[in-house]
Amino acid sequence: MSDVVVRRQRKRFKQELPLQARLERAAQQCKEAAQLQPSGPERDALLKAARGYEVTAHLEEWLSSPGPQPPT
Repeated sequence: MSDVVVRRQRKRFKQELPLQARLERAAQQCKEAAQLQPSGPERDALLKAARGYEVTAHLEEWLSSPGPQPPT
């Protein structure tokens, strides 16, 4: 009995914009969509999503920063 493993090739594509820019764009789109909505749960959900994108962008920036370096 032979153990043959078939691996599927993952479909990969290169992002045109860096993660930071994509998060900022998504936050801006949510804010713009929220401005078009009357006060209510839909608008609140859009604003909450925008805030989530902003927080994620901030965390990504923080994680990718060099931060404190050990002494050499």
